[in-house]
Amino acid sequence: MDINKISLQRIKLPLKSSFETSFGKVTEKDIIIVKVHGGDKVGFAESVAMPFPIYNEETTGTVWHMLETYLIPKLLENEIKEPKDFSELFSYIRRNNMAKAALEMAIWDLYSKQKGQTLSTTLGGKRSEIEVGVSIGIENNIETLLNKVAGFLEDGYKKIKVKIKPGWDIKPLEAIRKKFGEQIPLMADANSCYSLNDLQLLQELDQFNLMMVEQPLAHDDIIDHAKLQNLLTTPICLDESIHSLEDARKAIEINACKIINIKVGRVGGLFEAIRMHNLCEEKNIPVWCGGMLEAGIGRAHNIAIASLSNFSIPGDTSASSRYFDKDIILPEVKLSKAGTIIVPEQPGIGFEVNQEFINQLTVTQKEFIRDKIKFY
Repeated sequence: MDINKISLQRIKLPLKSSFETSFGKVTEKDIIIVKVHGGDKVGFAESVAMPFPIYNEETTGTVWHMLETYLIPKLLENEIKEPKDFSELFSYIRRNNMAKAALEMAIWDLYSKQKGQTLSTTLGGKRSEIEVGVSIGIENNIETLLNKVAGFLEDGYKKIKVKIKPGWDIKPLEAIRKKFGEQIPLMADANSCYSLNDLQLLQELDQFNLMMVEQPLAHDDIIDHAKLQNLLTTPICLDESIHSLEDARKAIEINACKIINIKVGRVGGLFEAIRMHNLCEEKNIPVWCGGMLEAGIGRAHNIAIASLSNFSIPGDTSASSRYFDKDIILPEVKLSKAGTIIVPEQPGIGFEVNQEFINQLTVTQKEFIRDKIKFY
């Protein structure tokens, strides 16, 4: 691959409204935009890390540090033929998956553009459009929640995901089922805030005919999830505790889950996401693409990976307008009334990056040129 320069921009993109989970409340997206230059083409990606280590151990600051100190210099001192070589080059660096993914995904975009094909095609995608769902945070009251659910169903979303936490679990789910019936596709996301001490409450979730309950127990656990899955009829979906192909293999082997959420940033990049997808397909474990409040560049990557055959459950890649008054891509990601998003047909991620808007949002930036830096 022809790579001659890599540049970083850190931006702050305001959300239309705050988004609350059991982790806390978010009011803006703190994003690192990665640009990998090769000839007259540029590959784009964004880091999904948060400013604080509450989803995993990484932060926007640690991602920037890893990129400028280890990943980018090492990459520019080496040659790679194709994106999958990235994983082998950096196999000696443990974890830091979101930092790795941000750089690796930009390489995939560049590689696709240099080959003149869509990112979806490069990854092995099979779909020309993907079904999508929407994630609803913890609201101030039941009425607000129900109004949001009604609006998103009217918009055509194929799955309603509701964040839950102790004290905000049974009642909101009960209210949704009472108002909208048993047929709407509904799931609950606990973000690791329960334990086996809450078994009775978790078993109460079975009454709501949920598509799944996502990561109810500890963020690094699969053992207790296996115990819990054996006691629930509701499928468990694992998210935070699956960081690699090996994690997925072990979780499937012990029946810790019936569904896996593949977030590209969490697993270290698109190559690992493809490997995980293929394993789950072989084992008849459906997967879906979770969201991290990505801006448009990250959403474009999610659309591409979700076009693979075993992404059979609607993901969290909602329209840009769900979270932002203005996105960093053109055109913005839009939802059809059928609850789908069209997979772009243009090369790479398939969207134009609004560089002028990104520059307006930038708080710091840096560029790295091949042959002008050294790796220590």
